[in-house]
Amino acid sequence: MYTLIDGKKVASEIKREIADEVKRIIDANEKIPHLAAILVGDNGSSQTYVAHKVKDCEEVGFRSTLIRFEKDIPESDLLNKISELNTDKEIDGFIVQLPLPIHISENKVIESIDPSKDVDGFHPVNLGKMVIGLPGFLPATPYGIVELIKRYRIETGGKNCVVIGRSNIVGRPVSILLSQKGMDATVTVVHSRTKNINGIIREADIIIAALGSPSFVKAEMVKEGAVVIDVGTTRVNTPETKTGWKLTGDVDFVNVAPKCSFITPVPGGVGPMTRVSLLKNALAASKNKR
Repeated sequence: MYTLIDGKKVASEIKREIADEVKRIIDANEKIPHLAAILVGDNGSSQTYVAHKVKDCEEVGFRSTLIRFEKDIPESDLLNKISELNTDKEIDGFIVQLPLPIHISENKVIESIDPSKDVDGFHPVNLGKMVIGLPGFLPATPYGIVELIKRYRIETGGKNCVVIGRSNIVGRPVSILLSQKGMDATVTVVHSRTKNINGIIREADIIIAALGSPSFVKAEMVKEGAVVIDVGTTRVNTPETKTGWKLTGDVDFVNVAPKCSFITPVPGGVGPMTRVSLLKNALAASKNKR
């Protein structure tokens, strides 16, 4: 029988820990952590995600600021706003919600954020620090995945871990974190050009599925007793819900779960941990400034 990795429950525990820390900050008459978010356009998923982040801030006692722009905002105007936030002493950390409209360079935006306020952990300075094991802000989703593994006491040392997907936001960074000292996994990254991908995945003790392809990982690709972390969240049309859609992960959960020792659900697995990891980074940014 598998153990369900409850990201919602763990995220709630971490929120309580952060709220306790904020209470200590308030009692010491110090500055309350302040997280800002920039939202460009009207992407439904982005709006929902940012709304959750604002609510998370309220729950732990952070101050939060939401800055909205129309989708046709010139790139130069967005970069000017980022420059303002970089120098705003009231803001401890901020994010620019991705994806951005096609006329705006995501790389240019990410690189324009002050690394000391880059609580998404996407700036090359923070990614570089992560690679060589220096303190910095970790990308929120990989940070959340590692925290889940630690809190469920899942053994990683010497284990064969396969990461499916090579994005700069999840796949690459989580592969680095899992191979570092303390985690000590042997990590293989597979992607769309990998030969014998099914066979490689079948050898994995730990599978991190982060490719954005609904139900890609099938039961025959998973060995008995494997740990499966499903990062995928794709909206799939269905007549079964009032909204007409449901969130589906990269793993065929119903058929894969019985073979696992541990598995994350979608939703309720990695998603809540991504959001709480952002709060942890924001708290660290606030501490760094103090």
